[in-house]
Formats: sequence, structure tokens, C-alpha cells
Amino acid sequence: METATGLEGAGYWYGDQDTPGSVDVLNALRSYRAAEGEMRRRTRDSMKMNETDLLAIRYAMRAHKAGHCISPKDLSRMLKISTASTTGLVDRLVASGHLARRPHPTDRRSVEIVPTDSADTEVRETLGDMHKRMREVAESLSPEEALHVTRFLQRMTWAVEQQDTPHHP
Repeated sequence: METATGLEGAGYWYGDQDTPGSVDVLNALRSYRAAEGEMRRRTRDSMKMNETDLLAIRYAMRAHKAGHCISPKDLSRMLKISTASTTGLVDRLVASGHLARRPHPTDRRSVEIVPTDSADTEVRETLGDMHKRMREVAESLSPEEALHVTRFLQRMTWAVEQQDTPHHP
């Protein structure tokens, strides 16, 4: 597998192996992560937004599609940012036409945050082709392959979410 340096081989701390195996899987996963990071950068540049803005819009779109109301407090919790930062974020996305505030349907003291039709259109135009290609790749897997890939990614998620503990001599 080609790397960013043009060199083939195992990851620098894994050592060499003669047959395809875990190192190849980890290198492929790293390559995918790099490609996804670059795609996210291109998307942010294209939409002239930062990562938090995109996450907020995506969250609002998912919630709206599922029929759920979200408030600024929900955004704060999901994004793990302060209420002051959330206010600035929502103000910015309302001003850009991506989100709208409206009275919350069940809490008169709160507002609901909803995506605008133009935000939905912009996201679909920006990401639609890429999402279609990704779905085609996923749909090309056999049920058994899909099960293996899903389990692998779930276990990798668990592995990277674990907190490292300091080693004591």
C-alpha cells in the first residue's frame, strides 16, 4: 500500500509481516481516515463553515427528519460547548440561512432550532454524490462481509474510546 511518503510497508511500530493481515487493515483504516478528513476539509471550505457548524447542521437535520425538536440546550450538550458558544453558533447559522429559530412546541420558555430548506439543499448538493458512492460501496458487500466489517468497526470504536491509564513502574 502506498503511503503519504510514497513508501510501502508496515506501520512504523508494527514491524514487518510477510502476509496480508492486521497491519494492512490498520493501514487501510488510516488511509480511509485521512481521505475522510480531507473530504471534511473540502466540505467546510465549500460551505464556508467550521466543523462545529457542520455538526450542528447535521444534528438539526437528523432530529428534524426524525420528528424531534431540538433546543439550543440540546445543541450545547451534543456539541459539548458552552451555552454562550451555542448562542454564537446558532446566531451565525441563522444569519447564514442554515438554521431557524421558532417557538418550541411544548416549552413556551424555549425555542426550537430547525434546519432551513436551503441548508438541506446545500448539504445535498455538496455531499450527495459522495454519499451515493459510499452507499454503493457498502451495498456491494455480502451480508456476511457487512457483518464482519460492522463488528470490526464497532470493536475499533471501542478500542479508541478507551482511556489510556498511566503505566506505573
